[in-house]
Amino acid sequence: MTLTAVVYDAAEIVTLEPDEENAERASSEGETPADETANLGVYEDAAVAIEDGEVARVGPSGPVTREFPPENAAYAVDATGKSVIPGFVDPHTHALFAGDRSDEFEAKLRGKSYQEILSEGGGILRTVRATREAGDEQLLDDLLSHLDAMLAHGTTTVEIKSGYGLDTETELRMLEVIDRADDRHAVDVVPTFMGAHAVPEGRETDDYVAEVVNDQIPAVESQDIAEFCDVFCEEGVFDVEQSRRVLEAGKDAGLTPKVHAEELAHIGGTQLAADIGATSADHLLHSTEGDIAALVENDVVPVLLPGTAFGLGAAYADARAFLDAGADVAIATDFNPNCYSQSMGFATSLSCVEMGMTPAESLRAATTNAAGALDLPESVGTLHEGAPGDLAILDAPSYVHVPYNFGVNAVDTVLKGGEVVHRG
Repeated sequence: MTLTAVVYDAAEIVTLEPDEENAERASSEGETPADETANLGVYEDAAVAIEDGEVARVGPSGPVTREFPPENAAYAVDATGKSVIPGFVDPHTHALFAGDRSDEFEAKLRGKSYQEILSEGGGILRTVRATREAGDEQLLDDLLSHLDAMLAHGTTTVEIKSGYGLDTETELRMLEVIDRADDRHAVDVVPTFMGAHAVPEGRETDDYVAEVVNDQIPAVESQDIAEFCDVFCEEGVFDVEQSRRVLEAGKDAGLTPKVHAEELAHIGGTQLAADIGATSADHLLHSTEGDIAALVENDVVPVLLPGTAFGLGAAYADARAFLDAGADVAIATDFNPNCYSQSMGFATSLSCVEMGMTPAESLRAATTNAAGALDLPESVGTLHEGAPGDLAILDAPSYVHVPYNFGVNAVDTVLKGGEVVHRG
C-alpha cells in the first residue's frame, strides 16, 4: 500500500459517514457529531490518511499520524486552523457551450422573461448556434477552463450535459468533448445526453422528438459515452408525453432517465420522473405536495438549483417541504450561460438563505446526496474509510463558513484521490 497523503492537525474534519456507521463510531469514541440531525460526523483536531487514493483512516490527529506518519506520505498537508470536507459533487450542469450571453442578463434586468428571450431566438437557441459553429478544440479548451474554476471551488465530481447541439452530429461531438475532458482533467466528469433540451429553429416539436428517439439516441448508444438521458419537460418545450417518449427510448438504449421538471410552470414532469424511475428530478420550483410524495416513494433524488432562481429573479424551490417529507435533497450549480456560476459554495449559501436549509443540510446536499443523484457509490461525497480521497481544505475553522462567507471562495486546497490538484 502506498501512503498517498496525510492531512493533519485540522480544526475539524467532516466525514459525512452514513448514519448507522457514524452513530456506532461516535458512541465508541465518545465523540458527538456537531449536528445530530444531519449527523455529519465531525472530528476536531483531526487527521485523514489516504492510501492508494482511498481514505485509510480518519480521526483524532495524534492516533492517525502515529499510524500514518506524514513524512512517509507523498503529500503531507498541515491543516492547522482549517476545516476539511469531502469534495463537492455537482450533479447538474450544462458546462459545455460556446458563445456569450451576458447581454441577456441585462435584458432580464430590464424585465424580459426567459420565455421572451427564447422566442426571439436567444437563450438556448443562441447557444446552439454558437456551439455548432465552434471547433472541438475550442469547446474542449473552454470546458477545461470551467473545470479549473469548479475545482478551485472544491468540486471534485461533476455532471455535464450535452444539449447545445440539437442535431445528431453536434450532440455526439459534445459527448466526445466531455469524454476527452474527463480524461484530461482531475475532476471526475459524468456525461449526460440531452438532445431534448429545446426544439431547433424551424422544426415542429413532434418531428424533432422523433429525430431524438430514432436517430440521436441510437447514435448515442453506439458511441457509448453518455450515462444518463435528460429532457426539458416544460411548458412550451416538451410536454409530458413527448418527454416520456424520449426517456423510454433512452432507457431502452441503456441510458438512465433524468428530468428537468417544474422549473417555469407545473405540467407534470415530477410525476413523470417518479413514474419512469428517474435517478433525479431537477429544478422543482413548482412541485406540489403530491409530487414530493411521489419522488420520495420512488426513490427519485430531488436536485434543487438555487442559482437558477437567483439568476431568473424567480421564487425558490421549497427545500423544507422536500426535507420534511424525507427526501434526500441534493443541490447543484446548474452552471450554464443563463446561470453563470461554477461555485457549489455559492449554491450552498443560496440554499441556506433562500431555501431555509441549515449549513449541515446544505453540505450533505452538495456531497453525498448529490452523489446519489448520479447513481455513484455511497462512499462518494464522504470521507469515511474506503471512500475516495477527494477532499477540500477550507481556509476557515468550520464547514459553516462555506455558506456563511458568501461571495468568497473558502476553499484553499483540493485533493483528488489523495493527490493535491489545487492550491489556493
